[in-house]
Amino acid sequence: MSIVAKTEEVSKAIEVLALGEHKTKKLDDLTYISNFDENILTEVQKIISLHLSEPYSIYTYRYFLIKWPNLCIACMEDSKLIGSIICKEEMANNRKEGYIGMLAVDEKHRGKGIGSELVSKAIEKMREMKCDEVVLETEVTNLAAIALYTRFGFIKVQKLFRYYLNGGDAFRLKLYLTDPLSCKRR
Repeated sequence: MSIVAKTEEVSKAIEVLALGEHKTKKLDDLTYISNFDENILTEVQKIISLHLSEPYSIYTYRYFLIKWPNLCIACMEDSKLIGSIICKEEMANNRKEGYIGMLAVDEKHRGKGIGSELVSKAIEKMREMKCDEVVLETEVTNLAAIALYTRFGFIKVQKLFRYYLNGGDAFRLKLYLTDPLSCKRR
C-alpha cells in the first residue's frame, strides 16, 4: 500500500469519527415512538426516576401522555426502553409555548446521540404545532443537559433559586421558534 493510499485511509477514518458516522449505525437500530401504552409508560417513569432529581407520580406521566401523546416520545432498542422525553404545549403570554418537562437516557446508552435525537424530534413536533418557543428548566449543576440544549440554540433566561425539592437551583432555558417580539393574538 502506498503512502498516499494509507493517508487517504487515515483521513477517511478521521472524517468518519468527526462526523459521528460510527454512531449512526447504532441509531438506525433504534425506534422512536409516541402515544405509547401503559407498559412503556411504567418504564418511562422508572428511567426518569433513576436519572432526575424530582420524583413524579404515575399520574403526572399519564396526564402528559393523555393530553399531549405526540409530545411524549420513547426511544426503544428492540423492546427495551433506553430513553424518553416528556413534553407539552400551552399558551403563555399570548404565545404558544412548548415545554420539555423531562428527558432521560439510560446511562449505558449516553453519548450515542439519543438525547439529541429525542430533543430534535420533540422540537420538530412543536414546530409542526406552530409553537412560538420551547421552554424547560434544568439544574444549574447539570452541565451535560445545559450543553445539549445550548447546541439546539436554547438560551438561559432566568435563574430559579431553590427550584427543586432537593434545594437545587435551576436555569430556565428558552428556544425561540418565532420572533419573540411578535405579540400576535392567537
